[in-house]
Amino acid sequence: MRVFMLGWEFPPHISGGLGTACYGMTKALDEIGVEVCFVLPTAIPLDTSAHVQLRSPSDVNPVEVEDSSHIFEHVELHKVDAVLQPYGTPQTFENAVRAIEAQQRADDGQTGDDNSDTDDIPGALLPQGSFRLGAGEHYDGDLLGQVRRYARMAVSLARKETFDVIHAHDWMTYPAGAAVANISRKPLIVHVHSTEFDRAGENVNLRICDIERGSMRRADCVVCVSHLTARIVSSRYGVPDEKIRVVYNAVELPQNGSWEMKPIRQNEKIVLFLGRLTLQKGPEYFLHAAKKVVEKFPNVRFVMAGSGDMVRRCVQLAADLNLGRYVTFTGFLRGPDVDKIFSLADLYVMPSVSEPFGIAPLEAMSHNVPVIISKQSGVSEVLTHVLKVDFWDVDEMANKILGVLRHEPLRKTLKQHGHIELRKLSWLDSAKSLREIYRKLTKV
Repeated sequence: MRVFMLGWEFPPHISGGLGTACYGMTKALDEIGVEVCFVLPTAIPLDTSAHVQLRSPSDVNPVEVEDSSHIFEHVELHKVDAVLQPYGTPQTFENAVRAIEAQQRADDGQTGDDNSDTDDIPGALLPQGSFRLGAGEHYDGDLLGQVRRYARMAVSLARKETFDVIHAHDWMTYPAGAAVANISRKPLIVHVHSTEFDRAGENVNLRICDIERGSMRRADCVVCVSHLTARIVSSRYGVPDEKIRVVYNAVELPQNGSWEMKPIRQNEKIVLFLGRLTLQKGPEYFLHAAKKVVEKFPNVRFVMAGSGDMVRRCVQLAADLNLGRYVTFTGFLRGPDVDKIFSLADLYVMPSVSEPFGIAPLEAMSHNVPVIISKQSGVSEVLTHVLKVDFWDVDEMANKILGVLRHEPLRKTLKQHGHIELRKLSWLDSAKSLREIYRKLTKV
């Protein structure tokens, strides 16, 4: 079994949960003997890195996380010259595009993006023209042009490869998946990690919705990360239930088997928000709950780790709520800094307005951190030993935060039972579910 897989991020170049999920999934597929040809766009350095670095005396010279592809036995990573980076700034995006276009001209004399191989993409899946949104939106630069470019190069690569099934992650790779399916006549799976309705609420970009809808209908199977997402795919995009399959995400457990937290170096309790500061993630609800907590428990620090289009609004809200001394904004964290901030946390809160799955709570639990999650998340379907709250109910969120900070027996129970629960969520199980889907579609 060989899979032609399309995704737009992979460690060490990640901006969110998709890269983590693709890595865990691919590694597990490799372990069960499924061959994967993974097609990645050009990785560009994120300019959303933190304005502080978390360091300890033993870690004064942190190193970048290295590409882990060398551990794979059955996986080939192919990088193509296209920029699919929705969370950088317009300047970073344009610089990266100019760099790869200059290299392309030097290599073969091309002067820009053509549509020679994207003729295989159904027109409804890829509207022509530029796709340029202003700064502060989810996507900057002519992203649609790069989606076209990625699709063209994926088709070119696919003509040289042999494979049994195509597996595309997230909307930016769906047109490439459709194009490769058209030329190869192989089954297409689109993997829905998030929809435009999750990312933007009711203020959706219709062009993205059209790409998502057309791709889901073109696909032979639509894999969703939760039943919550499956319901959105069915109701919002009109995908028949018989074509939808749910495969949950998972988390890698600590390799050394240690579940002990590192000691906190100060007397403040640390409550952590880790995720993009966007409408979807509900950071404003976290801050309103923080205000209610500090009125009753001032010995606390709320850490907001992440970047996004709501950063300035959140900073202003923290100031308006007189939370300046209680809230720390770290910016975007990656690699060792993520592990470090989890090791310092007494509690992790995910107040997402709409979260298709949510890997961060699993990562928190793997670091022995108690968790509060919104009921409007896919991960709430599979976790029992966490505290759950409606994202909009800041009073109840504050009460639950206070309960965890004040009561050691509750913290201990959440940690102990969380260990057991995490062991039931395995990337190997997810990979086996995917392999079964592959087999049914291909008869291999």
